Amino acid sequence: MRALVYTGPRQLDLQESPSPSPGAEEVIIRVAFAGICGSELSGYLGHNALRVPPLVMGHEFAGEIAALGADAQAQNPVLAEGQLVTANPLTYCGSCEFCARGMNQLCTTRQLIGAHRPGAYAEYVSVPAKLVMPLPAGMSLRTGALTEPAACGVRIGELAGPIDGQAALVIGAGPIGLLGLQALQAQGASRVFIADVDPARLAMGTTMGGEPIDPNSADVVQAVRDATDGYGVPVSVDAVGTTVTRAQCVGATRSTGTLILVGLHEETSAMPAAEIIRREIVVRGSFGYTPENFSEALQRLADDTMRLDPWVVEAPLAAGAEWFERLVNAPGDVSKVLLVP
Repeated sequence: MRALVYTGPRQLDLQESPSPSPGAEEVIIRVAFAGICGSELSGYLGHNALRVPPLVMGHEFAGEIAALGADAQAQNPVLAEGQLVTANPLTYCGSCEFCARGMNQLCTTRQLIGAHRPGAYAEYVSVPAKLVMPLPAGMSLRTGALTEPAACGVRIGELAGPIDGQAALVIGAGPIGLLGLQALQAQGASRVFIADVDPARLAMGTTMGGEPIDPNSADVVQAVRDATDGYGVPVSVDAVGTTVTRAQCVGATRSTGTLILVGLHEETSAMPAAEIIRREIVVRGSFGYTPENFSEALQRLADDTMRLDPWVVEAPLAAGAEWFERLVNAPGDVSKVLLVP
């Protein structure tokens, strides 16, 4: 089969690779669409410790079941060959403390398809059967491939909690920022400020109902405080992950408010710890999603209450390297790139 292989920093090569065979508790999915995630961009740049070359990345995907392992249906009885499906790419043990609490994304032995095992930038991908979910009737494979990032948005909303009638801030109008914006709106936010240095991405956030702040011409923290009687917002989300954006979120969050960190652009950065302490700000990490978040995301996409259209772009797998470069340098008005093997 053809596969797009990460071979080193800023290097992706289309190669012929052996097609996978299903293990006893696995299924083989014929990939229809596989999205490019920001974490894969950092991997591509050599900044992500999870992604070690040579590697077939890709953890946001949908396709058709091509083969079932001998015990796959015992693991997941609803599966059948020919089914249109997506999959939760986070594997888990099912028995540790976190799995018992329904927080499988924090499993002590978790692994990620496309990082710890070959992913979906290929014609076929092997997936544990327990992670596979049939698409709702009438849902396209194109939409199904958006389930994984949508689940990240659902998780942001869950961590934010009810914010009826209050304001919120999202820094970063990439796919997770746009989905987080929608999640905060669903949680009852009366207004959501959205900031991004890319004018085209900022325009996408504005179209989705966000109130734009252009960091190129305005002080993000001051703009938020001016619009909230000097208090700041009760909930902020950093969907970028740099020293600057993390500090901006701290500055824009009101005392006792919550800052949700989801962006992973920089693995480490300085944080204004004294300000966090003195104003009793709660800082929460948001990693992935629970299985319940994933199911909810699939339903929200089916109900059209969460979306990334009309800015989703489809591109052939062979053009993957070109799109990685564009997304790193100047993404423009693109909310998600779906590679088509």
